[in-house]
Amino acid sequence: MFEMFSYPFMVRAVVVGLLVSLSASLLGVSLVLRRYSMIGDGLSHVGFGALSIATVLGFSPLMFTIPVVVVAAILLLSLSERKGGPGSDSMIALVASSSLSVGIMAISFVKGTNTDVNNFLFGSLLAVSRSDAVFSVILSTVVLVSYILLYPRLFAVTFDPVFARSSGLNVKFYTMLLAVLAALTITLGMRMLGSLLISALIVFPALSSMRLFRRYRSVTISSAAISVVAFCIGISLSYCYGTPVGASIVIVNLAIFIVFSAVGAYVRRNRKV
Repeated sequence: MFEMFSYPFMVRAVVVGLLVSLSASLLGVSLVLRRYSMIGDGLSHVGFGALSIATVLGFSPLMFTIPVVVVAAILLLSLSERKGGPGSDSMIALVASSSLSVGIMAISFVKGTNTDVNNFLFGSLLAVSRSDAVFSVILSTVVLVSYILLYPRLFAVTFDPVFARSSGLNVKFYTMLLAVLAALTITLGMRMLGSLLISALIVFPALSSMRLFRRYRSVTISSAAISVVAFCIGISLSYCYGTPVGASIVIVNLAIFIVFSAVGAYVRRNRKV
């Protein structure tokens, strides 16, 4: 397993993947509790469309995709909180399917379509270039530092928006900030983990932790630990057996979710007894 660290592209993939997984797991707790987890899925599809267009036009993938996904995050969140009109789920589905279609149509004009689509949809370890890795490390660090510094405010906004608003917090601003941080995280990890699977890094660790823990801090710490462990196991399996890295990591997360659900059910049953 340690042989993979002799390859520069694997070192880049591990460093970027760990930071993205950690960022996604921390943000995922708040997103899941606020019932915004579907926004992550919609943003990943928007990212695919933007990434495809950037490839066709010859733009820098990250430089082009990040602002597009950030704007989409703000738009989707505004639609989710708007009363009346189409439901938020239907709007997210509309934006997601439209972005996916635009991306596939755009990439179809480029030679090597099948390879490019597979890499974008399911991820590739070779997709992380040196410049992308440096940029990803910087932005991931910004996301993690922002989350740590704003932890008390995000906690208040997540659990009791009404109380947070009455205490003087700008709930809308911090909710938008949460969506923007999620957009950055999804964009950074999308090329390596795939646009169809990157949103699982937001949902799975948080849901697994909630099967066993009830306190916000415990869920957050557990979610971060699960995400890191799942990534390390998943990328090792991908390297050793040649499986898609994104699918490998999600399968490990699924296995952890099943184990945590079983343990949580056993603990709750014994407490009743």
